[in-house]
Amino acid sequence: MKHVSKILLSTMVLGAIAASPLTTFAAEDGEHGGVYNSNGVIEFTPSQDPTDPVDPTDPTDPVQPIDPTDPEKPVEPGTNGPLSIDFASSLDFGKQKITSEDKVYLASAQPYQKLGEDGKPTGDILYGPDYVQVTDNRGTEAGWSLTVAQEKQFTGTANHELTGAAITLKGANIQTASESAKPTPNASDLTLVPGEVSPVMSAQAGQGAGTYLNDWGTKDDLSVVQEDGKEVTKTNNIQLAVPGATTKYAEKYSTKLVWTLTDVPGNSDPEGNA
Repeated sequence: MKHVSKILLSTMVLGAIAASPLTTFAAEDGEHGGVYNSNGVIEFTPSQDPTDPVDPTDPTDPVQPIDPTDPEKPVEPGTNGPLSIDFASSLDFGKQKITSEDKVYLASAQPYQKLGEDGKPTGDILYGPDYVQVTDNRGTEAGWSLTVAQEKQFTGTANHELTGAAITLKGANIQTASESAKPTPNASDLTLVPGEVSPVMSAQAGQGAGTYLNDWGTKDDLSVVQEDGKEVTKTNNIQLAVPGATTKYAEKYSTKLVWTLTDVPGNSDPEGNA
């Protein structure tokens, strides 16, 4: 029993020595170990790379939009630089019969395809709300403003004007995967006046870093209708009102929408007042 007790006592003494401040002294004098600090660092710079359009219903998913006004032609690429317009829907109001009644025509929904792992379009054509997409990769959260202008009234191929026709964009809502504070749509509903600039959405200082979509409506606002003998997916949130009294010639009418993005931060007042 005495022998056993001595072993236990020795173990306890060694344990006490191991837990004593002597170990700290040994580490500090460098003979048996020490502490060393190294660093980790990363620096971000403004990105000049273009940003792909993304799914208007899922902003984490890049897609290839299709222009409903010219489906066989690739869509125009977005603007260059760290503050960019990546995409804006073109509006197709279809082929309509001439009438003397006041009419409201719906725009086609935005068609697009998902991108495969190789970056090429794949799978079925899908439909979502019409939208405009903006990216701010400046790394400043300095804010920005987006406007749109209908260059002039709808004009026919023989230069006839569709007098009194008006485009209205309804149900504006912002989609993003960014954690930066969301910009705001300047108005839920927007009626364009030919030749005039209209604010669309804006980010104040401290907002709007990353990619943002201004959708007009949601997938719930889409419907399939028969038009010119075929099924067409329409959105209820972009409309063209044409007065019955307007003279309509048997020709195709068109107009241009000019989207402008500036580095001017948005105003906290959505009406633009000081």
